[in-house]
Amino acid sequence: MSRVVVIVGASSGIGRATAREFAERGDRLVLAARATTTLAEVRAECADVDVLTVPTDVTEPGALDALADAAIERFGRIDVWVHTAAVMAYGRFDELPGRVFDQVVRTDLLGAAGSVRVALRHFRAAGAGTVVLTGSVLGHITAPSMSAYVASKWGLQGLVRTVQQELRDSLEIRLCLVNPGSVDTPVYQQAANYLGRVGRPPPPVASPHRVARAIVNCVDRPRREVSVGRLNVVMRVGFIVLPGVYDILVGPLMRLAGLSGRPVAANDGSVFAPNPAGEAVRGGHLPDLRQLVSGPASAVGAALRRRFG
Repeated sequence: MSRVVVIVGASSGIGRATAREFAERGDRLVLAARATTTLAEVRAECADVDVLTVPTDVTEPGALDALADAAIERFGRIDVWVHTAAVMAYGRFDELPGRVFDQVVRTDLLGAAGSVRVALRHFRAAGAGTVVLTGSVLGHITAPSMSAYVASKWGLQGLVRTVQQELRDSLEIRLCLVNPGSVDTPVYQQAANYLGRVGRPPPPVASPHRVARAIVNCVDRPRREVSVGRLNVVMRVGFIVLPGVYDILVGPLMRLAGLSGRPVAANDGSVFAPNPAGEAVRGGHLPDLRQLVSGPASAVGAALRRRFG
């Protein structure tokens, strides 16, 4: 029987890729994000399954309760709740406006906490259910000029561990955390920026589809925490075992690999309002392997048709 899956943050990046993954499995979807127009696009991408779209801003009081109510009204239950909504900001801590810092934390940490709270209320009543949150390797390490995002992900790590301990008496309710490293999504270009240079994911960069598959796998085979990224473990070990060396290297590496050469004026990005024009599955930091394969194959096919057609 198909599952009823709520995905918060479904309009872009990992959330949008996750919607596609669940749709391919025939699950019924409740897609939530701020941008109504983009939600309609994602709904069209998942046209083979029953989809409900609910415009939702996780920072608005009562928005997640209304989302759950809409899902119950449409499908009668919720089996899985996935939270991927996140925003980002670049800038030295003392130069980043306080309102921007607070909104990033409000979205990335308090929004995720709200999702867990609402989901658990329904799952405890039903006796079962799975919550999957997306954290980050930056919930275990730090990077300069990303204080709001790092603080949010460290907070999320502590929240998840605490709630997992509290769920030991409810074995049919699972809380999973997927921690990606760098991912090819638009979040870097969409970020607020008070640093002067556009951000980018430092290599190695994973595809959003890889993270989405990890999320779906957590629903099929729940795990407390999953890391997605070849260097995540290496960075965590260096952060803990060689903190002095880590602190010396992380600044230059951030400037070299985590920032592009493109200048940008100070701006709030999508922290306070969505930018539908910038929302997509990929951020353009990796080649789309499917296009790399299908492009040459199409060219060969066209040449053969011309030759033998």
